[in-house]
Formats: sequence, structure tokens, C-alpha cells
Amino acid sequence: MPDPIQFSSVSPRYSLPLLFAGQAQKEVFVNEALSLADTLMHCAIDGEASTPPVAPLEGECWLINASASGEWAGNAGKLASWQSGQWLFIAPKDGMRLLDRSTGQERRYWNGWKFPPAPVSPTGGATVDSEARAAILDLISKLKESGLFPTD
Repeated sequence: MPDPIQFSSVSPRYSLPLLFAGQAQKEVFVNEALSLADTLMHCAIDGEASTPPVAPLEGECWLINASASGEWAGNAGKLASWQSGQWLFIAPKDGMRLLDRSTGQERRYWNGWKFPPAPVSPTGGATVDSEARAAILDLISKLKESGLFPTD
């Protein structure tokens, strides 16, 4: 019979707390894991900010920007979810996607948060065809940056 798998105290990707046999107050660890999972499942943020809102609503989630301060200081780039009267901070992992409700735009994480900028509108030019081709090439480039198309 093989030996049972030995787990560390947290899951490898999002540090969800794991239970141990005979552990006291299991509900604390289970509730923390469920709160983290609740934030990460179909992840959506209310926007990006450097300071927490004055009166956050239960379940509100924000992306903390580079100039984080106050309760969010030291957590730049992380998600902050208001749950049970406190901020729960989640470090992003490569492959994470989220919806920014303030802009309606999807963001993804790969060595930092990324979202495609809008293509530049063509202006001027001698012929319409060359402008159209440049606009299409720019659009394709942006779609590659967003992860919709593979890069060359």
C-alpha cells in the first residue's frame, strides 16, 4: 500500500489553508479557504485604486495599484477583497483573468497585470489602403498582446 500524500499547510498556487487530522477550529481554516475561493472564482474587480474605499461593501474587490497606501500599503498588484469586516489580500498568479467592472475590460496576469490598449486610429496618409493595412496590423498586434492570438 502506498504511503499517503503529505501536504504542506497551504495549497501551492493561492495559499489556501489546508486542514490536518485532529486540527482544532477547522471552521476558521475552511472559512478562509472558501473566502479566497469566493474571490477568485469568476474574478471581477470594482476598479483599480491606491487606497481602500471609505465604506466598502461586503464582497467588494479591488486591484491595488503601484502607489498603494494606508491599509493597502505593501500590497501593490494584489487583489483586495472586503470580507467579514477586513481586507483579504490575494497575490496574482500567471494565467489569472479578471473583469474590471469600472471599464468592462478583461485583464490578465502574466508577469504583471496586462490589458490591451485601444488601437490608434489612422490619420492622414496618401492612400486609404495603406492606412487600413496599418490599422489592421496594429489591431492584430494588440490582440496578440491581450493573449487572444499566439505571438510569433
